[in-house]
Parts: sequence; C-alpha cells; structure tokens
Amino acid sequence: MKLKPHKYKSHQRTVYEKKQYAVFGLGVFGSTIAQTLEKYGCEVLAIDKDLACIERISKHVTKAVVADATNKEELIALDIKDIDVAIVSLRNNLEDAVLATLLLRELGVPYIIAKAKNHQHQRILEKVGADKVIRAEKDIGERVARGLLHKSIVDLTTLDDRYSVSEINAPTAWHGKTVVELNVRHVYKLNLIGVKHKGSDDLTLNIDPTYNIQEGDCFLVIGEVADIEKFDYLY
Repeated sequence: MKLKPHKYKSHQRTVYEKKQYAVFGLGVFGSTIAQTLEKYGCEVLAIDKDLACIERISKHVTKAVVADATNKEELIALDIKDIDVAIVSLRNNLEDAVLATLLLRELGVPYIIAKAKNHQHQRILEKVGADKVIRAEKDIGERVARGLLHKSIVDLTTLDDRYSVSEINAPTAWHGKTVVELNVRHVYKLNLIGVKHKGSDDLTLNIDPTYNIQEGDCFLVIGEVADIEKFDYLY
C-alpha cells in the first residue's frame, strides 16, 4: 500500500524519509521501532492482529492496520510489495515469524528484519529469507556493555556489519569551532546528519558549515563502525 506522507517539521526529516517501513507485531520491541522510525520522519505501517495494539499506536505512526502477517491474502490487500523494509516481531512465536518471513520474501519485500528468541531461531529465520535477525536481549546487552565503555558515544545502532548510526557528544576540542573547520568527513571519516542542542530533543538537519559548535551539542552521525569507535578512542 502506498502510505500517505505526513507533513513533518523540517528538523525531523532525514535521509531515510523516502523509505516505507512495515512493522509486524506491536509488542514493546515492535512498537518502539515503529514509533522511533516515525519520529525521524519515516513512513511507517504498523500491523498486528490485536485491535488494542493498533488503537494504542495509531496516533504515533503513519498508518496502523489490524491484519494477520501469516495470511497471504491480507498481505496482498495491503500492497505489501510497496514496502522497502519489513520488521517481523511476532512475540516469540517462531512458527508465525517463519511463515511471515517466507510470505514477505515471496511477495517481493526487498529487505526483511526479524526478531529471534535465541540462536537456533536466528538460524532458522536466516535460512527462510530474513536479511537481518535481531536477538533482542543479546543485542541490547551488547549495546549496554559498549555504552559503559564509550566516552563520547551516546548511542550506537548498527545498520549492517559495516555501518552504524550513532549519537556522539561534541568533545571539548570541538567547542567554538565551525563544522567546516573541523572537516569531520575527511579527518574522522564520519558524516554529520544532524545536531541536538543542549536542553533540546529537537534534531536539526542540514547543519550550516559555518555553525560554531557549542558545549552540550549532540551530533547524529553515520559511518563505519571502526571509524566511530576510533573517534571514541581519540576523545
């Protein structure tokens, strides 16, 4: 289905806004992903068999629909082939997750992310067509551990085996300097996507190259995991 785009504030628009995401299963994990994607200006279709889940999230996503991820006819009716990324998060039900993944692959969804309960479930979902499998507790545990070791990185989210999107606090050495002076892309091999100023949750994109970095600035960056971790080591 073609989702009707929202009118977002300019500071919320991101490089991912043209993609359409579908989230199947609106437990804590699925709901968090759906609402976070929507927050950053993405078009999000939220799907669950439970009407209560749909009612809870409907105001926070582009569109929310009661449907069964394991029913091919219902998926076809949703024009699921128009979705760029599908996230399968079906409350630890492996059989449903496998069937949903198979159907989404069959219907032509180009990229499928699935949540697995354990390593065995992960291997099965990978074999039936999931491009990326997340073991929620394991991945969150690793992120918490990395967070304890990081100095400048506030949060780090891996996109694949090579690239990550991260929030980094502006180090003291950056304060008072302009973006163009620092030449972050060349020196650190990182791309600045946006900035949040001290005391604000608003993300400002299209950073002016002449902007003077202030104490408390937090930048959203994208780059290779190795380069982001190298930056953290430097500061």
